[in-house]
Amino acid sequence: MMRRPLFGAACALLTATAIGLSSPARAGGPVVRDAHGRDVMISDTSRTVAVGGAITEVLVALGFEQRIAGVDSTSTFPPEAVKGKPNVGYLRQLSAEGVIGLNPTLILAMDSAGPKQTMQALEAAKIPLVSIPETFTEQGLLDKIRLIGHAMQADAGATCLANAVAQDFDQLRQLRAKISKPARVMFVMSLVNGQAMAAGRNTAANEIIELSGGVNAIDGYDGYKTINDEAIVAAKPDAVITIRRSRDSFEADAFYAHPAFALTPAGANRAFLAMDGLYLLGFGPRTPAAARDVAAALYPQLAPQAGSFSPKAASADCRS
Repeated sequence: MMRRPLFGAACALLTATAIGLSSPARAGGPVVRDAHGRDVMISDTSRTVAVGGAITEVLVALGFEQRIAGVDSTSTFPPEAVKGKPNVGYLRQLSAEGVIGLNPTLILAMDSAGPKQTMQALEAAKIPLVSIPETFTEQGLLDKIRLIGHAMQADAGATCLANAVAQDFDQLRQLRAKISKPARVMFVMSLVNGQAMAAGRNTAANEIIELSGGVNAIDGYDGYKTINDEAIVAAKPDAVITIRRSRDSFEADAFYAHPAFALTPAGANRAFLAMDGLYLLGFGPRTPAAARDVAAALYPQLAPQAGSFSPKAASADCRS
């Protein structure tokens, strides 16, 4: 599978400028251009609320766990860093009062955070709010790290972490080069009343499938949609992937017992993989490692090479 290589240093600089990383600093702190094209001036990062698991992971990797005043429910890693932190609820169902009640000096939130009324209330409260773009690509992840680091006045640490993640993507690319026949993979978000909600194009699931050397068995639509049994059989997935959740999980037993999945190569080979949702779809620093784990499951012959994949992001010391 041919994939676009990571941009070089010159192109990365142009990208950084486009998202505001090189905005001139004003008295008191940097100015950050966020996902909505807003220039946000940041003067105090001592009480930062992180809304989005990937944001929290990056903050901890940069050494800012003591500045995290609160997190959302998707922020589950590292467990020792988020344990005991005030929780403002699910990323898309935030309460303005819950966030403001933490007296934050800065809010870093994924662009999908909501609802809209809550985000408008937070802006009206005059708390610096930076919306982080959700671009499910290699370059998008590197840009995310740099943007978060710039907001925290930790450009050197962010460059360190982005470089480590880029090296992990390089290792992943070498692993993918050994795949001769890409597997057809279906990502199922949920199975309710026998109907599967599957990921199409322009989703984190689609990108993780491609990063792991597979092809999405569902390519007729964007986003996540419920599909019928005929569509499941027609997709002919070689493997099915899902996320583990505390409730409403799509379990292996339900997959094996489903009449439509039973008629697919995935059902015949009992090729079912469930992984932690943040690890698999969060698009944080661990994403290359997650894609490696998926590749090892899809292609058992790659297990020896996958075992030698040593994530640089996990060992890099990029703390400020």
